[in-house]
Amino acid sequence: MDLPFPDAPALAGNAALAARDLKHVWHPCTQMHDHETVPMVPVVRGEGAWLVDADGRRYLDGISSWWTNLFGHANPRLAAALADQARRLEHVIFAGFTHAPAIELAEELVRVTPPGLDRVFFADNGSAAVEVALKMSFHYWLNQGHGGKTRFIALTGSYHGETLGALSVSDVALYRKTYAPLLLTPILAPSPDAYEADPGETPAQVAARRLGELRALLERHAQETCAVIVEPLVQCAGGMRMYHPDYLAGLRRLCDEFGVHFIADEIAVGFGRTGTLFACEQAGVAPDFMCLSKGLTGGTLPLSVVLTTEAVYAAFYAEYNAGKAFLHSHSYTGNPLACRVALETLAIFRDEPVLERNRILAAHLAQRLAPLRNHPHVADVRQTGMIAAVELVADKRNRTPWPAAERRGMRVYLHGLQHGALLRPLGNVVYFMPPYVVTTGEIDQLVDVAVAGIERAVA
Repeated sequence: MDLPFPDAPALAGNAALAARDLKHVWHPCTQMHDHETVPMVPVVRGEGAWLVDADGRRYLDGISSWWTNLFGHANPRLAAALADQARRLEHVIFAGFTHAPAIELAEELVRVTPPGLDRVFFADNGSAAVEVALKMSFHYWLNQGHGGKTRFIALTGSYHGETLGALSVSDVALYRKTYAPLLLTPILAPSPDAYEADPGETPAQVAARRLGELRALLERHAQETCAVIVEPLVQCAGGMRMYHPDYLAGLRRLCDEFGVHFIADEIAVGFGRTGTLFACEQAGVAPDFMCLSKGLTGGTLPLSVVLTTEAVYAAFYAEYNAGKAFLHSHSYTGNPLACRVALETLAIFRDEPVLERNRILAAHLAQRLAPLRNHPHVADVRQTGMIAAVELVADKRNRTPWPAAERRGMRVYLHGLQHGALLRPLGNVVYFMPPYVVTTGEIDQLVDVAVAGIERAVA
């Protein structure tokens, strides 16, 4: 495959930085051999929805830099908050010590999340938050005298992170297969993914059918199950699979009936991505644990939290010698810099009509993507708020996927780089998850590049 940027002399800045990078750096989620032909793009600055490389080329960030960036790169409000905090306190041990940014952030998160989530545990990233929730759920039942509860129910096609615990409740073979001997074995419930509907079946009917199957699993396994973990409304890394809010409402009822916890992994879908501040709001439910990260700091610094209930907290509250404490920690737990930026992120939601503006942007994105429904190699165009996805297939009638080895999505990615757009398909699913500061004109540009890339990919 030829390099997308054949003009080598013009790439002195990019080329020099890329060469230095490839000499020492091992990048995530990457077969490094690819970079013998696929360009490494050194980014030197960000401007709103755009990234700028070392040669001055601009790329519209259609994926919010792995779904983290909400209000644009180099956002002045977030940068100012970070600078102000850096002059005061950069970090302090969070065992036995505290600080105002963490206290205020916990108070604000309790205020804006679904009712009943009154306790906040800090961690570093999304996978760490999932680890905390899994351990905390198991440990809760142990402290309550139910040590036989040692398993978790997850959805088929789910993804919750790549540390061993988080990977244990994931069902994407690409990530899980290699490490299967090291992992816990989850109980898999069929996903309510609307793409898997029977002919004539609505998304709500799919949700109802899948709830029936989940009930059957709980009837058999509730006594050994700690929790059911789901990404509300959108299974992101599993291919942007989307489902009806009724499933969440039914899940809450089943968890209550069978005495298991409900863990909501809102790491990717929280903070306005689905059209409401949190996806669970669309079902009117509150989970027992809510994991948050990514957009929590607007994409500025690593930070995650697990919110849980007073009842869960009370199960650990005892004299030291009772041995019930939750002994889980990270060196940078409750980092003041990250907490201060997260507070400013929440302040932007409070001060500006973010969700209202997102609804306008989402409607425009839907309008622009609608013609793809008639494309001979597009099986589905789906959208939930500011997340949209286009499913590419070899045969539309039978929904036969392209062979993974053909890497059709890579063709879309390379086309995007050539034409000033960052698109990073999940296999053969081309998705859009832009920052909230994107304009309708920039959405037009992003879709135009993607459509041309799709034509290139299926040729």
